[in-house]
This record gives sequence, C-alpha cells and structure tokens, in this order.
Amino acid sequence: MSYEIKKATDQIGQDMPHSEYSIDQALVSVSNLMSTLVNARLSTGVPASTGQAAILRLAKAQMALVDASSDILRVHGELKKVGKEYAWGDMHEDCPPAAQAADKDDNRLSIVA
Repeated sequence: MSYEIKKATDQIGQDMPHSEYSIDQALVSVSNLMSTLVNARLSTGVPASTGQAAILRLAKAQMALVDASSDILRVHGELKKVGKEYAWGDMHEDCPPAAQAADKDDNRLSIVA
C-alpha cells in the first residue's frame, strides 16, 4: 500500500470512531435533557401542556441524531468497501457490519415522555 493511502487510511481510522462516539454522546446529552424537562414538569406540578412545544422539538432533534448515527454507520460500511479495494485488505477487523445500520424508516424509536 502506498504511503498516501496508508496515511489516509490511518486518519479515517481515527476520525470514524470519533464521529460515531460524538454522535452517541450528543444522543445521550439530548436524551438526558429530555428526561430533565419531563421530570421538571412532573416535579413542579405545572400543567402537562407546559413546555410541550419544546419537548416536541427536542424529540425531533433526538430522532435526527438517531438518523445521523445510522447514516454514519452506513458511511463506515461504504468506506470499509473502499478500504478493501484500495488498501488491499489491510483493514481493521473491528469495523461494524453494514447490517447494523438500519434503514432510515426501519426500527424508529418511539419517544415516550
């Protein structure tokens, strides 16, 4: 494998897990915020409609992160194919199988507040 391909492969190998981890961290953060908002509504005794618009928007943001996670897994799978072609199989074996990235319309999360 050429030096430039090795260099690109190494950089992608560092950036890809970082991207996957960052999306997961954002999803955890948004999920924690959702829990905090709903718990605050419950514990303060305000009407159930209080903050509902914010909760709906946050739920949309949460789903956008789930979609982003699925898309980044698809990217990982595609790059794995490229790596096999150009890096001659010199790839990490811990890459997730492409099947882990569900189609956008499959396995949608149900958000229950």
